[in-house]
Parts: sequence; structure tokens; C-alpha cells
Amino acid sequence: MALNSLTDSPIVAFTILLTVIFTVPPIFERLRLPGLVGLLVAGILLGQNGLKLLNPESETINLLSEIGKLYLMFVAGLEIDLEQFRKTRNRSIGFGTLTFLVPMIAGIATGRLFNFGWNASVLIGSLLASHTLLAYPIVSRLGVVTNEAVTVTIGATIFTDTGALLVLAICVGIHGGEFSAMSLAILLGGLAIYTAVVLFGFDWAGKEFFRRSGDEQSNQFLFILLALFLASVGAQVIGVEKIVGAFLAGLAVNDVLGRSPVKEKIEFIGSVLFIPCFFVDMGLLINIPAFIKTLSSVWLTVVIVVALIGSKFIAAFLAKLLYRYNTAELLTMWSLSLPQVAATLAATLVAYQTVNPAGERLISEAVLNSVIVLMLVTAILGPIITARFAPSLQLSQSDFATDSLTTWWQGDEDQQVEKNQDQFTVIVPIYNPQTQRYLIEMAALLASHESGRIVPLAITKAHIQMDDPQLVTALDQSRERLNLAKEISQEFEVEVSPAIRIDDDAALGISRTSREQNASLVVMGWSQTTGLRARLFGNVIDSVFWSSHCPVAVTRLLSSPKTIQRILVPVGDLTRQTIGALRFAQILADVNQAEVVLLHVSARKTPPTRVENFVSQLSDITSKGQLQVNTNIQTIRGDDVARTIIRESQAFDLAVLRSVRYRTAGGLAVSEVTTQLLRELKCSIVLLGEPHS
Repeated sequence: MALNSLTDSPIVAFTILLTVIFTVPPIFERLRLPGLVGLLVAGILLGQNGLKLLNPESETINLLSEIGKLYLMFVAGLEIDLEQFRKTRNRSIGFGTLTFLVPMIAGIATGRLFNFGWNASVLIGSLLASHTLLAYPIVSRLGVVTNEAVTVTIGATIFTDTGALLVLAICVGIHGGEFSAMSLAILLGGLAIYTAVVLFGFDWAGKEFFRRSGDEQSNQFLFILLALFLASVGAQVIGVEKIVGAFLAGLAVNDVLGRSPVKEKIEFIGSVLFIPCFFVDMGLLINIPAFIKTLSSVWLTVVIVVALIGSKFIAAFLAKLLYRYNTAELLTMWSLSLPQVAATLAATLVAYQTVNPAGERLISEAVLNSVIVLMLVTAILGPIITARFAPSLQLSQSDFATDSLTTWWQGDEDQQVEKNQDQFTVIVPIYNPQTQRYLIEMAALLASHESGRIVPLAITKAHIQMDDPQLVTALDQSRERLNLAKEISQEFEVEVSPAIRIDDDAALGISRTSREQNASLVVMGWSQTTGLRARLFGNVIDSVFWSSHCPVAVTRLLSSPKTIQRILVPVGDLTRQTIGALRFAQILADVNQAEVVLLHVSARKTPPTRVENFVSQLSDITSKGQLQVNTNIQTIRGDDVARTIIRESQAFDLAVLRSVRYRTAGGLAVSEVTTQLLRELKCSIVLLGEPHS
């Protein structure tokens, strides 16, 4: 009795949840299983059919799970790449229609086969129709996101998820009360008006608020949370399920947030707390003994899984015929659209908890269990197939076209015209005397090569009174640092334009100055006396990476850049960012008459023809440069990419890396290879970050 009363305590339940979220996912990831699977298993073990430590009826569990469910759909809306959708709108809608309707028909047929009513069967069809881009980090890491088949699949997500949630709203409305043509018309009309209000109203309000609030990230964070819950409450008011509102809110503020630090904070809170609580609650609802006892449930699960996998393949195959894609593109589209996680699980829980006046659930416990199994199978199978076939995708040569070495930092064509009319400018923020000389030397070498100029920049923390003695002292110190920077620059006979900026935020001060000066590049340094990862992914550098309009080079220079003779550039994919790293290395090598080595580490199981094709494309890109720089390509087979690069780097003076962040379902993950390299490389490092990276 004492144990039961203890587990009923909200604090105890919350403590157990935090312990599970903290310990279980890493264990499952070591077993090469998704961490979310571990949360489901933990829910099963701790629930009423296991140790009875967590009660699914508990108000604490229900509240956290409800917020997690809304957060999951909100993040699903946030993570849909609207820019990619706009690029291939027509084909995305075409494939979205196929990958929605074919599984929908398969789901309806499955429901009718097992004697479910038409409403429940249509609902089952809608559960199969959506998909979660669980394998997006894989195609991002491989650098094939710009392949049209991948872009079309990403764009189709907005169509499938929206369609599935609209069908859910209608089915729930029909199940909850007396159905008539009039009630359906009222529901659809209200839903149309509500959707327009959320998508356009929240987008406008968000842009206005962000414009007026400036740099107040805490208020912006609260505004986005308020938008999420207002949209969810609004959905309830018009008689639609809350997750529809959460998803629409995510779409509405998508453009507003972009890739800002506020977005990362929102996704971080969700991915570490609320969304895991939702998955644990899903595990609490699974009744394994009842599932095993009922043979028909097992057959239902088998048919649902086969129907989903088969129908998604048919949809991808039809898209292949329609748009003339090759086999690798077909299999990649299929694997990307396989995983059923976010919208599927959230909608399944809603349908399971929807009870009509007669006490009947919209879907049975057997369907709930089947969808859980479906999620487990597709969440594992989808990424495996993507990793197998996505490396075979081809990118058009236009993705790599670089007519001049000086185009590597440029963005779209409109900005190119503007930049071509201006002098090559390098902004060098100086705030650490230990790294100042080498930073200025690096910037001066690049600027002299491009007949440009450098702008040494000193940021001084603002004070309320501009005559504050502390501010006066800080300004004097800034002038001293700038005078030293000017002396160093004159050794290279390069034009120098020192600048002082008074700003509340150092990162934004750097970004604003680089925009005002129409800079081509920002060169920053970090101190070796502070933790490398803390320095790299701390507030200043991370914020500059996000807010800067031009590339950012973060440097850890162990010796003078003038002495660099061998430069290593690890190449894992063929993207514009990769070319940026190559061009940066070639410019520096041309100044010092140095050698550039492009190192490609391929998995041991990679077919030789694929490696040869990659090297051939890389060789074509390298040969297009205007400079006659000694550039060699080296390929090594190895499954531990980071360890191989670290071993090879021992013979080099400098390694040029790229800062890459990969989106995941429910958050962001920094490239593990890059993180390990930054921690263990013994040579000098330049880390290049693209605008908005």
C-alpha cells in the first residue's frame, strides 16, 4: 500500500520519467536501435502489465504526454522544409498525392478485411498515409539533399501529414456524434477558416513580433510556445483534434523562425523532455499479454505492416514512371517515406482515446498495438534502406558549377551581382590577444590574394550611460588591440579599415558589421584555454554561424598561417559546402605554394565502382579551379571515419573542416565526426560555416 501511494505522487512519477529518459535511450542507441524504441519498452515494463511503477491514468503522466503529443506535431510542422517544397512544388504535390492515396486505399482495404466499420477503416488508411523524415540526417550527411527525388519526397511530407490530420479530424468528428451532411459541411467550413487564420495570421503576427522584439530570445521563445497552445485550444473550440492545431502552428511559424537559435531552443526542450514523455506513455498503453493471446491481432499487425511497406513502394514506383527517376531514386523515395513516427503515433493515440456516446473507441487496442509494431519496423527499416541506396544518387553538375575561385562564398545569383561590384572584404573580430596575430595573418593572406581588404573589429559591451568610466576604459583597450592589428596587417601590404562597435550582443555586433561592410568572409578564432566544444558551440560562434550573411571561418591556428605547407580537406560528400572548403584550401595553398590533399574515407563495403565515380566527380570539380594548385585526391577504406582522418592528419599542418548540423525528428544533432575531429586533431584547424548553417 505504501508503495502504491508513493508511485501515485506526481513528484515520484516525474522523477521516474526523468530517470527513464536519461538512461534508457543511450543504452538502446549502443545496441544500434532508435532511442525512442527504448522509451516504448520502458513504458511497457513500468506500466500496469509490468512493474506498475507508472500509472497511465495519472494526471502528471497525462499532462506531460499531452504536451509531448502537441510538441511532436508542432516540431513535425517546423521541420518541413518549405524552401525545398517551393522548389519542386508541382512534383512534390504529385508524389504527395500518390504516397497519400495508395497507402490510404491499402489501409481502408485492411480495415474492411478485418470487419472494421467504414469510419475506422478510413482512419486506419489515414494512419498509413503520412510519413516522418527519420532518415533525413542520412541524406544530409551524404550531400544528396539537392537531388530532385529527395527534394520531392521532403516536399511531399507537408501534403501527406496535412491530409492525414484532416482525415483524422473528420473521422473523430463523425465518431463523436450524430453524423449528417450538414454537420460535415460545418466541420469542413470551420476547419478551412481556422486553417487560414492560423497559417496566415500566426505567420504575420510572428514576423511582426520578431521584428519589434529584436534580440529578446526569451520573449520570442514564449511567443512561439503561446502560438502552439493557442492554435491547439483554437482547434478544440471548432471541434477539431488539438494535434491538428499544433501541426498548423508549426507550419505557420516555420518561416518566422527559420534556423534561429530560438528554434533550436524550442526543439531542444521538446526532444529532451516532452516528446520522450509521450513515447513512454505510448508504452504504458501497450498490453503485450492481450496482444499475444489474440491471434487475429497478430494477423492484423502483419497485414498492416505489409500493406504500408507495399503501398509506399507502389507510390514510389509510380512516381519513378511519372517523373522518369532511376532505381536508386525510386528506392530512396520509398525508404524516406517509410518511417511512421510523428503524425502516425500522435493520430493513433487520439483515435484510440476517442470514445463515442455508446462507449466505443474509434480504433481498437489491436490497431493501437499494430501501429506501435509498424513504427518499430519502419523506423528501423527506412534508415537502413536509405543508407544503402542514397549514396548512389547523382547530383547535377549545376550544383557544383564554379566558374571562378571567388564564387565559393557567394549565395544566390541576386547576391552575386551585388558582391561582384564590391571589394573582397574579410571581417576579423579580435577579442583574444592569444589568437590575434595568427587571425590577422590568415585574413591578410586571403585578402591579399583576392586584392581585397580586412576589417579588424573590436566589439565593446554597451553600457546604459555612454560616458560610463568602464565603457571609456573598454574603448581604450579596443583601440590598442586595433592598433596592433593594423601593424600586423601592414606587414602584408593589405588595405586595413579598423572598426569599433558598441553592442549588447557580441555575436550580433559581428554579424551586423559584416552586413554593413558587405563582407565576403568572417574569420574568427577560439582560445585553446577554454573547452574546444564549448568555444565552438557556445553562444557567440554558434550565433554568428546562424546570423551571418556570409561564410564564417573559425580557426584554431597552432602556428603562423605563412608556414602552412600541407592542407588536408576531408571530403565525405559533393555539395556546395564541400566545394567551399576546397576553394578556401586552394586559395591559401596558392599564397604559400602549398599542397592540398582531398581525403575521402569510404566504408569497407562500398562497391569500388561507386568510389571510382565519386573520385571522378571530385576530380572534375577540382580541375575547374583557375589556380594551378598542387591538389591530390586520396581514398581510404575504413568504417571509423573520424579515426582515419585523425591518423592521416598527423602529416599535415592544417585541416579544413565544415560545420554541419543535421536535422532529426524532434531536434538537431551536430555531426559526430566533426565534433570528434575538433576534439582530437593535433594540427591547426579551420572550420567553415555556411550562411544560416
